[in-house]
Amino acid sequence: MKFRKFALSILVVQAGATLFAAPLIAAEPAPPAPILDGYRADPDIRVFGDTYYIYPTSDKPEWQTTDFSAWSSKDLIHWKNEGIILDVAHDLGWANLKAWAPTATARNGRYYFYFVANEQIGVATADQPAGPFKDALGQPLISRLQFNTFPIDPFVFTDTDGQPYLYFGNSHLLAVKLGTNMISLDGTPVDITPADSAQPFREGIVAFKRNGLYYFMWSVDDARSDDYRVAYGIAKTPFGPIEIPTNNVVLAKHGAAKGTGHNGIVNIPGTDRWYVCYHRHAIPNGNGYTREVCLARMEFNPDGTIKPMDPLVPAFPPGSLGEPIINGKGVPAPR
Repeated sequence: MKFRKFALSILVVQAGATLFAAPLIAAEPAPPAPILDGYRADPDIRVFGDTYYIYPTSDKPEWQTTDFSAWSSKDLIHWKNEGIILDVAHDLGWANLKAWAPTATARNGRYYFYFVANEQIGVATADQPAGPFKDALGQPLISRLQFNTFPIDPFVFTDTDGQPYLYFGNSHLLAVKLGTNMISLDGTPVDITPADSAQPFREGIVAFKRNGLYYFMWSVDDARSDDYRVAYGIAKTPFGPIEIPTNNVVLAKHGAAKGTGHNGIVNIPGTDRWYVCYHRHAIPNGNGYTREVCLARMEFNPDGTIKPMDPLVPAFPPGSLGEPIINGKGVPAPR
């Protein structure tokens, strides 16, 4: 007797019983490949000119990292390692270890790189987005016990009026204006920690503006946890208060993708297309010290709330040209 294999169901026959079909559970899709080589985390993603840049943490055991690198791309798909742009073990006089979670911006033809070293926040400058960057102050911009937060995970945001802001902290989220020289604080940081008991702010703040509203994304839980995830809130000013939407977790573990958090964000110039760059525990056998950087498309509902992102869904379909920037703008339609 010959037997046929059925892809979608199993036929079961019992004597004197009715023939019925029992559906099989569909196989879970494989997670998309990381976009950067090696173990990287805490990615900040930016657009300078016609080029995208990612500034990540370089993972080492127990987070004992000393060097920062930059990665560049013309399309968000193909990434080039630009090499080490700052090595805290050799380039700083006030710290030599724990190089974490950088962020970068540009102003008046100069590039500014904010970073963590020895659990303090520093600032360095360069003439090019890929550095090399040089320590601007010879001391921390924000020292360890200066304010009421653990001073890590800086994020720089420039509003549409040109005013730059620096957000930072662990457990408490602080916000402050940057001075026009970009290497000083203009005022005293204020606590704008979101009042979200369900998804409490831990670290990894990100801020951006869309349709006149200020969005804040943050990571929840410990980076070593499989449940590390991203939540968000919305405010009407850069200093809050941050309002919490219903169901505000927008990136969380799914299948083999775990520890999905500490994201950056990029808006394709001249469009309303957005992407989130984030890290997950490396696949296979990763953990909070061995992570890899991935990309996801971020979309909005008509009311401005953010749609949840699935870490098992690739940012681009096979054969895509990605998101090239031509004459300062993204192409008219997704590629």
